Amino acid sequence: MNESFDELQELAGEYVLGTLAAAKRKEVEQRLPHEPVLRSAIDAWEQRLLPLSSLAETEEPSPQLWPRILKDLRRPSAAAQANWSRWWNDLRFWRGLAASGVAAAVILGTMLAIRPPIPAPTFMVVLVEPQQQTPGWIVQASLDRQITLTPLRTVDVPNQKALQFWTKGEGWTKPVSLGLVQPGKSLQLTLDKLPPLQANQLFEITLEPDTGSPTGKPTGPILFIGRAVKTT
Repeated sequence: MNESFDELQELAGEYVLGTLAAAKRKEVEQRLPHEPVLRSAIDAWEQRLLPLSSLAETEEPSPQLWPRILKDLRRPSAAAQANWSRWWNDLRFWRGLAASGVAAAVILGTMLAIRPPIPAPTFMVVLVEPQQQTPGWIVQASLDRQITLTPLRTVDVPNQKALQFWTKGEGWTKPVSLGLVQPGKSLQLTLDKLPPLQANQLFEITLEPDTGSPTGKPTGPILFIGRAVKTT
């Protein structure tokens, strides 16, 4: 394959997040033994996203949960037994489970932090620092065109400066402002005045004057950037 650096990074990120279609994921797995550059990109993404699992706070299950699980396990259906037997002996299942574990931790940690809850996301964006590729925010979009921006860590903002949130879809002439962002705080928006969200749509956070960009376009440095990937 002759992907550019950005295309390779995007592919590796989607593989780690578990958002690739089954056929595309299988294709990547077939390439891994022969492409050390792709393997390195995937390893790097796993290392970047693994610390996000610490965002998930410990939740005590209800007293009724474990008895119900045990009851179900004692009387599995024939179909369930067949499925578990097939998965247990399928090496690809375990490889996929290991690779998608990071994505599950990321999504779980993010969803636990959101109040109030929103419908299941159809798109997700990991906003990273352009140079270090360190995750700083996660964007989730739902079917009713709500999006939630969730911080993964605190960002220091200089005096008389502000964080501004932008998006730009394919074919748009310029980015559109989604408003100012408070460091360390979640933001919920409804994109009812914009075209429907699309895969690969650009999202970014820039550093602007404290009242926002005076031109209607990004004027300051890009602090975090990422593209939308479809999750459902």
